[in-house]
Amino acid sequence: MVSLTGNLYWDQFKRSLAIVKKNIRIYYFKGPVIIFGLLVPFFLFLSFYVGRNLSAEVLIPGLLGMTAFFTATSVGPAIVPWEARARTLERLISSPISLWAIFLGDVLSSFLFGAFVSILPIVVGLFAGVEIGSPLILALGVILATFCFASLSILLSSYPPSDTPANVMMISSMVKFPLVFISGIFIPIEELPGWGKALSSISPLTYFTDLARYSMQGSSYFPVELDLMVLVIFAVFFLVTAIKIHERTMPKRF
Repeated sequence: MVSLTGNLYWDQFKRSLAIVKKNIRIYYFKGPVIIFGLLVPFFLFLSFYVGRNLSAEVLIPGLLGMTAFFTATSVGPAIVPWEARARTLERLISSPISLWAIFLGDVLSSFLFGAFVSILPIVVGLFAGVEIGSPLILALGVILATFCFASLSILLSSYPPSDTPANVMMISSMVKFPLVFISGIFIPIEELPGWGKALSSISPLTYFTDLARYSMQGSSYFPVELDLMVLVIFAVFFLVTAIKIHERTMPKRF
């Protein structure tokens, strides 16, 4: 019985990987993905960098945080609306694949995009002379954070059940941009007022930025174990909540 259940889950996971391949082929080079995933963090970082005499050790963790966050959340919000508009979502739902496996595939495709692009600011930092004191912590942080952000991106597309990608991207931007500004990227957490620290604690980006600073600067605001644990909690919460909401709103998309 246990073996049969395991085989069923494994079969569903393999179908999730097929969803990943499909998403990579179709969505990675869509306009909104390029704009919100690559150009937006670049220009935000540029506006933060120009005119300020800051060291690479200070700049690179913020750039890494923005890159991971925007890239991992750029694909997911638009997949379901695009599928619904193209009338391929109904065909996908009617195929022998569980709903959770479909959205796990969407999360994994966003995760891979975010994790891959996140390598770029790390390479830039190494060329700029940044020393990574805790490479394992940084690697684990990138993996957990990009999976967490990818799960958030699927949650952002769950409600309202719209088939217009522009509407979903607008709602997504309304959530993502405030999170960037309260997450200690531009102003370190320890320099925020009390209410700012309270707000920053509700953002998963805060904990990844804190991990990046620990890996490159040797110090962090929160304990490293707390940063890692909170990212895991956020990832599970976002993924489970997204699947539950999608299960309720899916009939309204057809």
